[in-house]
Amino acid sequence: MIRPTKNSVTTRRDLLAGYGFISPWLIGFLILTLYPICASLYYSFCDYRVLSPPHWVGLRNYTELFTDKDYFLPSLWNTMFMFLELPIALALSVGIALLLNQKLKGMVFFRTLCYLPSVVPTVASAILWLWLLNPEYGLVNATLKMLHIPTTSWLQSPIWAKPAFIILDLWAVGGGIVIYLAALQGVPQHLYEAADLDGAGPWRKTWNITLPAISPVIFFNAILGIIATFQYFTQTFLLTNGGPANSTLFYALFLYQNAFQYFRMGYASAMAWVLFAITALATVIVFKSSARLVYYEGGDN
Repeated sequence: MIRPTKNSVTTRRDLLAGYGFISPWLIGFLILTLYPICASLYYSFCDYRVLSPPHWVGLRNYTELFTDKDYFLPSLWNTMFMFLELPIALALSVGIALLLNQKLKGMVFFRTLCYLPSVVPTVASAILWLWLLNPEYGLVNATLKMLHIPTTSWLQSPIWAKPAFIILDLWAVGGGIVIYLAALQGVPQHLYEAADLDGAGPWRKTWNITLPAISPVIFFNAILGIIATFQYFTQTFLLTNGGPANSTLFYALFLYQNAFQYFRMGYASAMAWVLFAITALATVIVFKSSARLVYYEGGDN
């Protein structure tokens, strides 16, 4: 009979102690994360109205989704439209970060000024822009009138409602600016010195040194932007609730309405899994294309 050694007993005791320490997180993950994920996958194949037991309907929910030309497909299109914001936000935040990275007197003040909008709570920011974009008394239209530029009804217009949300979001790019500033501080200075010896100008150094050096950070923010765009919800829920004429009925808002207003949990679960598939596919495509666009120091690309 082989008796356990002292080392094996100690290892087993340490392992049990480790499991004991992580058990609160493990239990929380199993009950609050893994179980809801598995349950939503099952419910996506059911007609589930919350107050009655789920009834298996197979692929009917998914079939209804992709044949719904009145709500689902427009909500998907509205969400895709918001991707116009992503390249603008990336370019704007990188450009401002490059300006704020200059070693000039008083630059700390301007850095703080650019960062402040990003710490304003989303609800407060949305209400603020609701007043700014008011078609009669808003500061935006008042400024356009002073400049003799035609005004619009913004959030009340099916054409201008989505661009208004893009403007609202671009106001708070300060969080990305801070990340880019940190990345710019890490660009090796000897590369700029070598470029100066070769006679490179500011634009050439920015294009061939600065942007490649911070490209992993740009890529990181692009991935976060893709995920956040597919989950766009709070602003439209507070300001327009999908109107006018469903022009701001974004995917996440339509999912919320089906789940918690119409209590179509099976349909909403199917929407959630379609959203997961689309987000995963978009992320994979971006990762595949990053091999030629992202530079990692010491890497192969």
